[in-house]
Amino acid sequence: MPCGASARTRTGSGARWYGRRMDPQELANLAHLRRARDLIDREYARPLDVPTMAKHALMSPAHFSRRFRAAYGETPYNYLMTRRIERAMTLLRAGMSVTDACMTVGCTSLGSFSSRFTEIVGETPSAYRGRAHDAVTAMPACVAKVQTRPSRNAPVPAAPSTGVPSTGVPGTGAPAAGDIEKVGNVPSRIREAGRTAAA
Repeated sequence: MPCGASARTRTGSGARWYGRRMDPQELANLAHLRRARDLIDREYARPLDVPTMAKHALMSPAHFSRRFRAAYGETPYNYLMTRRIERAMTLLRAGMSVTDACMTVGCTSLGSFSSRFTEIVGETPSAYRGRAHDAVTAMPACVAKVQTRPSRNAPVPAAPSTGVPSTGVPGTGAPAAGDIEKVGNVPSRIREAGRTAAA
C-alpha cells in the first residue's frame, strides 16, 4: 500500500475495508449506525433508550444492537454510558460535586452512576474528583480529550515494585494477599497521566 494511502479504498460500486469488499447495503448500514452513534455523542444527557437509537439507524432494536456491537465493539447502552462517564470526568475535574455531575450527564441513580464510573475509570467518582489533575491541565484541549477518554479495553497497569521480596506462597508462584495491589477492573489512561505528573 502506498505511503499515506487509506486502509479503505473504493472499487466500483462497493468498497474495500482492510481487503474485504463491502456491498452497498453494508455501506448503508454503517452510515445508519454512524447516525445513531452521533445521536449518542450529541444527546448523551437525554433519556435515550435502545428503541430511540434504533429508530435513528432505521433498524429494529434487536438488529440495531447486534450491528452496533459488531461495528463498534460494545453495546449501544455501554457506549452511551461511556460517553456519560467521559463527560462526568470533565465536570469532576472542574470541581463539580459527584451528585451534580451524575444528574448533569443524564444519570438518575447516584449508586448506579458511581458503580459504572468505578468500573470504567478504575476509581470512585469522589476519589477521582479529590486528586490532582495537573497533567490534564497542562495538556492542549484536543490531547486531553483523547488521553482522558475512558476505555473498557485499557490494560490494567502492573503494581510498582517496592524493592521488598515477595512473601508469596512457597512452591506455587502465587502472591500472598498483602502483595496484591487492588486496582480497578478497567482503569482510565488519565489515572496514569496523573501519576506521571505527580512523579
